[in-house]
Amino acid sequence: MPLPPILESEIGHVPERDDRGDWRWQLRNAIRDLEGLERAFVLTAEERDGARRALAGGFPLSITPYYASLADPRDPSCPIRLQCVPRAAESRQVPGDRVDPLGEVAHEVAPRLVRRYPDRVLLLVTDRCSVYCRFCTRSRMVGRGGGTASVDVLEPALGWIAAHPEIRDVIVSGGDPGLLSDARITELLERLRRIEHVDTVRFATRVPVTLPQRVTPGFAEALRVHPSVWVMTHFNHPKELTDEARAAIGRLVDAGLPVMNQTVLLRGVNDDADVIEALCRGLVRARARPYYLLQADPVRGSAHLRTPLHRGIALITALQGRLSGIAMPRFVVDAPGGHGKVTVGPDWKAGERPGVTTIRTPRGTLVDYVDPPRD
Repeated sequence: MPLPPILESEIGHVPERDDRGDWRWQLRNAIRDLEGLERAFVLTAEERDGARRALAGGFPLSITPYYASLADPRDPSCPIRLQCVPRAAESRQVPGDRVDPLGEVAHEVAPRLVRRYPDRVLLLVTDRCSVYCRFCTRSRMVGRGGGTASVDVLEPALGWIAAHPEIRDVIVSGGDPGLLSDARITELLERLRRIEHVDTVRFATRVPVTLPQRVTPGFAEALRVHPSVWVMTHFNHPKELTDEARAAIGRLVDAGLPVMNQTVLLRGVNDDADVIEALCRGLVRARARPYYLLQADPVRGSAHLRTPLHRGIALITALQGRLSGIAMPRFVVDAPGGHGKVTVGPDWKAGERPGVTTIRTPRGTLVDYVDPPRD
């Protein structure tokens, strides 16, 4: 199937031969229709109906051959398959669902630029992804035809950043900015590098997970244009930590780029302490830091993949003491409406009296912490 014209022009020449190690081949041969799904999976009626609804104007469908190969073709409960194959349940709305759960439209300060915190902004540079995750927070906009924004198109947003010295951190996201060409990434980061008060750039991409072939030496070198780029990626299950994915992380880290991971808590995918523990240990072995375990945002059509809030708290409670500090993520809820992230977890404080706080350890022991005397 041909690529969308904007993406075709962005990535350049695509090899016609079967070259699964080439990221452009992976994009050209991504599953984007029901026939492709039928070839890759033994679909259930629920999945077939979901695909038809998606293709008829719902949230778009795209799965790279690489990512599809990680899924069990016969098991509809496969944790990879749950993330990427549409289901009819996506058409269901429940109380609390939102089209824009994080209030990004309301917090837009310039075209493609969102400010929800005093010192940082979110820059949306593309609406394209190699795989459209079925729980996507930005399903309202991704894959809708806008494609990649040139630096000229982004100039109003970049000018706004330059005019606001309180902005110290820019999160580059989309869509997936990892699909930009090396030249586009270089151009964008060079432009951000010239804004002196921008201390850090966070480059949010899922290509190490869904398209690790994209993480070439040239890609890593492009990210080094700004002196402080942090790569924020998105592994949700240990099955995603393949040899190819670990090699992609290694190329980034070896290039001097810190890699942080944000895992979304998903029903049937990773809502299990053993699964999260295995994922976090695997990430640390690969030299990626588990950063957040995120409560799934209440985006419309994702209720079948979301968990109750108490489930995440129970997982963090179970993992406290089982994982070292470098492997332990924070459980975070991004407050609906754009009110910011809140760390949620067990209450380890069991009691308090003047000068003494009683804490409960992960082993259940009660211990008194005595405050120092007042001067």
